Amino acid sequence: MKEASATLDVRRFIDERPFGGYQLLVAIMCGALVFMDGFDAQMMGFVAPALMAALHVTRTQFGLAISSGLFGMMIGALICGPLADRFGRKPVLIACAFTFGVCSLITAGAGSLRELMLFRLMTGFGLGGAMPNTIALTSEYSPKHARATAVMLMFCGFSIGASIPGFVSGPLIKSFGWQSMFIVGGILPCITAVVALAFLPESIRFLILKGGDKRQVVRHLSRIAPGTRLDETTKYISTEPQTESGIQHLFTAGRSGLTLLLWVMFFMNLLDLYFLNSWLPTVLGDAGIESGTAGRITSLLQVGGTCGALLLGRLMDRLLSFRVLSITYIASGVGIFLIGQAGASVLFLAFAVFAAGFFVIGSQTSSNALAAEFYPTAIRATGVGWALGIGRVGSIIGPTLGAMLMMPGVDSRHVFWAAAMPPVIAMIAAFSASILEPSLQRPHD
Repeated sequence: MKEASATLDVRRFIDERPFGGYQLLVAIMCGALVFMDGFDAQMMGFVAPALMAALHVTRTQFGLAISSGLFGMMIGALICGPLADRFGRKPVLIACAFTFGVCSLITAGAGSLRELMLFRLMTGFGLGGAMPNTIALTSEYSPKHARATAVMLMFCGFSIGASIPGFVSGPLIKSFGWQSMFIVGGILPCITAVVALAFLPESIRFLILKGGDKRQVVRHLSRIAPGTRLDETTKYISTEPQTESGIQHLFTAGRSGLTLLLWVMFFMNLLDLYFLNSWLPTVLGDAGIESGTAGRITSLLQVGGTCGALLLGRLMDRLLSFRVLSITYIASGVGIFLIGQAGASVLFLAFAVFAAGFFVIGSQTSSNALAAEFYPTAIRATGVGWALGIGRVGSIIGPTLGAMLMMPGVDSRHVFWAAAMPPVIAMIAAFSASILEPSLQRPHD
């Protein structure tokens, strides 16, 4: 049994211990919230044919409906990140989960394109607000030697959630109509929010930063390190560069250049990710591939993403480098290019889609981990939230640009050739960040 000292550095206390069951619980619960983001993102591609027929809208109009949800995600990320740095990760997360759950249920009653766009906007707000806080909370509970792996493991919830529609959409839509997908997508986050309300802890570092209830600090630390004697007479601190909360502090203390480069990376990668999520099932169908086979091939995007997150997470924990990220970006461009080259070859398509998922989603989870590592506690949710918010601009453009490119008579190969260009730009940004990296004092070094 170890006696508590007069002063305890929480950051060092967590970093010196293995990644244990309590941290895994936090990562899993945050992953359950991210699960619905993935489910919702991929679901729209599968409900598109039935929903377009029911509401009598064109592909271009439906692309606007998809983008309205993504616009809501952008606003949610930009607003809820700073709110979490002020009021806490847990209350903002739970409020966001209830918001997108209830709004998804309402979407099942949409009777026009205008209603669909409004409900998707509201759903997107909740989804976008949840993501940066799951990343911040998971990061703040994880020891340094496993932090990237923990964040990327948590983000596997997105890939798992996105893989589910490919297996359940056909039977559900056939038996209960397109509305059933939104009902499922609304019930699950509401249940998750109730569970999180009971079991998800607040960030220990946030509690210390804001002078919160010391009993909570002791209780959470005791669960991280069972058997260690801790009490409320101890002074708990977190030794990291101190800064005030606020968006302007993303550009102070030498953070300006890397903040802008992170925004470029997030923008370019999320543009491609949401283009693939939104239109890949439709493109495969246009190539003459049977709908069930198309669904299974599309699901390989998320299977590849899960594998990429798990393998790249361990690599990031060892190297934690933007140089590694630049390599994954260029590999994702190659994977997307190969999809365009595959034609109707099921085997080639399966390989190319898996490779694209491995590197596109793997790159995104890596950039999430690097962003969370770079910003200190006071602005972590703000920094990650604004990177995701700017990235969501790319996710808005991706589906809309895809709808414009996939006009009748356009060769789908050319669409994927164009989609292979954003990862090249992201690679340049990541390589530039790797040059700045040594001159920057990151908060956890």
